[in-house]
Amino acid sequence: MTNGKRITKRAVDSYDAKGRPTCLWDGELRGFGIKFNPSGTKVFILQYRNAERRQRRLVIGRYGVLTVEQARDKARILLGEIAKGNDPAEDKIGLRNAVTVGELCDWYLEEAEAGRLLGRMRRPIKASSLSMDRSRIECHIRPLLGRRKVCLLRVTDIEQMQIDIAAGKTARSRAAGRGGVTSGGKGAAARSVGTLHAIFAHAQRHGLIDANPALGVRKFTDEKKMRRLSRNEIVDLGHALREVEETEHPVGLAIIRLLLLSGMRLNEAQGLEHEWVSEEGYISFPDTKTNAQIRPIGKAAVALIRAQPRLENSLYVFPSDFGRSHFRAADGVFGRICKRLGLTDVTAHTLRHTFGSIAGNLGYSELTIAAMLGHASRSVTNRYVHVDEVMRSAVDRVSQEIALLLDKGDTSGSQPSAFTFSGPLITTGLTGDTAGVVTIRAAAPRT
Repeated sequence: MTNGKRITKRAVDSYDAKGRPTCLWDGELRGFGIKFNPSGTKVFILQYRNAERRQRRLVIGRYGVLTVEQARDKARILLGEIAKGNDPAEDKIGLRNAVTVGELCDWYLEEAEAGRLLGRMRRPIKASSLSMDRSRIECHIRPLLGRRKVCLLRVTDIEQMQIDIAAGKTARSRAAGRGGVTSGGKGAAARSVGTLHAIFAHAQRHGLIDANPALGVRKFTDEKKMRRLSRNEIVDLGHALREVEETEHPVGLAIIRLLLLSGMRLNEAQGLEHEWVSEEGYISFPDTKTNAQIRPIGKAAVALIRAQPRLENSLYVFPSDFGRSHFRAADGVFGRICKRLGLTDVTAHTLRHTFGSIAGNLGYSELTIAAMLGHASRSVTNRYVHVDEVMRSAVDRVSQEIALLLDKGDTSGSQPSAFTFSGPLITTGLTGDTAGVVTIRAAAPRT
């Protein structure tokens, strides 16, 4: 019904829909009207024909939330879009069916797990990387943005997610056995934004979304922990390792020692297999964070590996007590030792930093240290650093230096014997909290 006049507040309030048409149409703006529902609510509507001449009816908003004039202005804007050939009702249906952040995350995890998405170096995303992505999705991204439509996200929405994660809004208890809480922080917030950006980029590349809403987001600076143990702290750690031999798992203690002697990552050491370790002192990793590589380790590290009892039918240097897997609790053992020593800002990865720091103190270049630790090549020059006698000698020297510190004061007679190195005579003065001069004499050249 149309009253031939403009719809006004007075006309709406005084209209009795009982026994009368449930829609009141405006006499000036064609297609604009108000619908009276049986529940008593009143909504503004717009009725029109699209470019295919199909009749559509679109709800503009609820009376009381919108005034009559506000609804009229919205109707004019919509009629302008219709005149251009657009269909607001169809767009609304599409929005209702639009993909959410949570649905896109599910798609990403499924595709990445199947190896159908390519990550770094144009290779399938590694299981370890996917595990971290899954953790960020479930701990941070899904709770904050999981139900949001991707097409409606703005840069500010994603930056707000970052702020909320850093503020601890997604903090929760960790899985049983790990203790503590997942508290967020700026590092976790920035990495979660990076994960979300990558998910959107993959989805855009596969045509699931039109644009990446995370493009242009300003991430917090990822303040990486550069903590490393001082020489005195290494000595203290050696004392602690000996003191807890009766109470802590011997395999966990061995792994901790290996981390410091070799600079390996925790997962590399725990998952080490016998067949990867060569007699010449190399480890041939079939896969690492930076893909397959051959990495030298020092004689002290090799001796520790060889000293581990080999279990029948086990591939691993450090097997678990049950099942056919490898030992996984070294991080917990190290955490208890750190607590015993009062080290509150140290993790297993700190031991890797410490190995690099000792190498730097001994005068090795950044390029050499990166090769020792198996870092990804970041320059053309880095491609020419190979595992040779010079590199093996350098790793041996660093490993021996750390072994001497770990075993300082050990009166059990288990101190490592002297090591020989192929290469020139090297004399180095040590600085810091270790006094004296260490002289390493060369062995006879190999023939």
